[in-house]
Amino acid sequence: MRTARDRVVPYPTKDGSLVRELMHPAVHGICAQSLAEAEIPPGFTTTLHRHRQTGELHHTISGTGRLTRGADAFEVKPGDTVCITPGTRLRIANTGRGPLRVLCCCTPAYSQDDTELLE
Repeated sequence: MRTARDRVVPYPTKDGSLVRELMHPAVHGICAQSLAEAEIPPGFTTTLHRHRQTGELHHTISGTGRLTRGADAFEVKPGDTVCITPGTRLRIANTGRGPLRVLCCCTPAYSQDDTELLE
């Protein structure tokens, strides 16, 4: 049986992750935030980037990774939630054998136009 998540077509973002927009103002009519699931394949690291206006909460739902946030780098695993403030440098590497899946709650709602690649 296909779930509502399965019906959402994923797309690649500027940083190289694959994203499914689970809730977004452009589709669902909510105003100030979005919720997406990002998937990072094994051995892949997203491009170092920042969001000028958007703050994010990253909640790891499966897999393991190494998150760089500003000058800090640390491991993430299922159940970990990390706050990323606007303007903070960010990248995530999948350090596991399977996909790394992260729920990303963004305020204001995610926009590729707000992503600035730093490398």
